[in-house]
Amino acid sequence: MKTAVIVFPGSNRDHDMFHALELITGSRPQSVWHAESTLPDVDLVVVPGGFSYGDYLRSGAIAARSPILKDLVAKADSGVSVLGVCNGFQILTEAGLLPGALMRNAGLTFVCKEVLMETVNNATRFSSKFTKGQVWRCPVAHHDGNYFADDETLNRIEDNGQVVFRYADGTNPNGSLNDIAGITNEKGNVLGMMPHPENLVEALHGGLDGRLLFESLATQAA
Repeated sequence: MKTAVIVFPGSNRDHDMFHALELITGSRPQSVWHAESTLPDVDLVVVPGGFSYGDYLRSGAIAARSPILKDLVAKADSGVSVLGVCNGFQILTEAGLLPGALMRNAGLTFVCKEVLMETVNNATRFSSKFTKGQVWRCPVAHHDGNYFADDETLNRIEDNGQVVFRYADGTNPNGSLNDIAGITNEKGNVLGMMPHPENLVEALHGGLDGRLLFESLATQAA
């Protein structure tokens, strides 16, 4: 699986993502600076976590207008897999690649802890290695992770099976509607999620739960 990671001013989880992708695929991802205009020919493009542009205006709002986003939208439209984690999820919603918005956490504080995730749809390229209903551990670290959508949008993504991951067993850290932790677009090739699977992929992290997401993608790309 060939991969690329887009880096913005203020990204700080890009190296974590580089490491996770190299660990799973055996190849170092290509780093793409936000000011570039063209993405390389890869199977997966990742928009990593951090605080792009210092979260000015809204989290992800400025990054969503970066030059590279035009080609990211084109690649997504052509069916290339796109993964946005944390700030990456915020950027994907701001760019219109995913429905809804990420608001300030309900508790109005930055949350950094481990939560439990439930895989509610394992029939996607991001979740095929999970079993449906599987509960797994994953770290979160965000201030604006409260997923919101209007009733019509929320009903549509629920009915379409676009909700892939929910916070499980009362561990919702931010007040997200319907405990939503990760969603796809209608085509199923773009996933945004707030928790950080790249931070639980080897024994030194204290667990391997996050590996299944990357292994799902690697299997799809094989």
